[in-house]
Amino acid sequence: MLEPRSAYITRHEGRITRAERQRLLRQRGVTVWFTGLSASGKSTVAALVEQALHRRGHYCCVLDGDNIRFGLNRDLGFSPHDRIENIRRIGEVAKLFTQNGAITLTAFISPYRSDRDRTRAIHEPGDFIEVFIDCPLEECEHRDPRGLYAKARAGVIRDFTGISAPYEPPPKPELVLHTDRETEGQSAEIVVRYLEERGYLNDRFTRE
Repeated sequence: MLEPRSAYITRHEGRITRAERQRLLRQRGVTVWFTGLSASGKSTVAALVEQALHRRGHYCCVLDGDNIRFGLNRDLGFSPHDRIENIRRIGEVAKLFTQNGAITLTAFISPYRSDRDRTRAIHEPGDFIEVFIDCPLEECEHRDPRGLYAKARAGVIRDFTGISAPYEPPPKPELVLHTDRETEGQSAEIVVRYLEERGYLNDRFTRE
């Protein structure tokens, strides 16, 4: 892990512990990391999970790949170097949200396995859930709601994941969703059930 450039900085601990925040929120903070090809359903499923959790009284938020590129990562393109930095930044943001008790849902292609593994490594054990949206390239191209695959095939868009840039599927994700065979609602239900069964939605959960 890279060290900060400045040697003149110090970590400052707050006076409210993570356990206290989680008792207040009645949940355990966690990063749910959706990964998959463009048009595989990441953003849609993440939004449905957010809605379902909100209805149940849980504090959660979606960090979406396109939205982040309008602000925090507006200076980044889609070269391999910029993709790595894009995921590094959002991984740190997700970690901060999670440490403060939020159920953090991220929807990023995040094509490189090493980047996702690095993001997992900066989280505490149990704080990172990788969800692979396993949708075949042919189905994603068929959907192509913004015409991105067509533009990539025509050479208009360079470094497009699945066409002119690689996607590395996770070998051991916590969850695999098949959005070509499940409805988006069914996929969201699978995620909510996983969180419930493993205690993330338990209002008695605390961490010292």
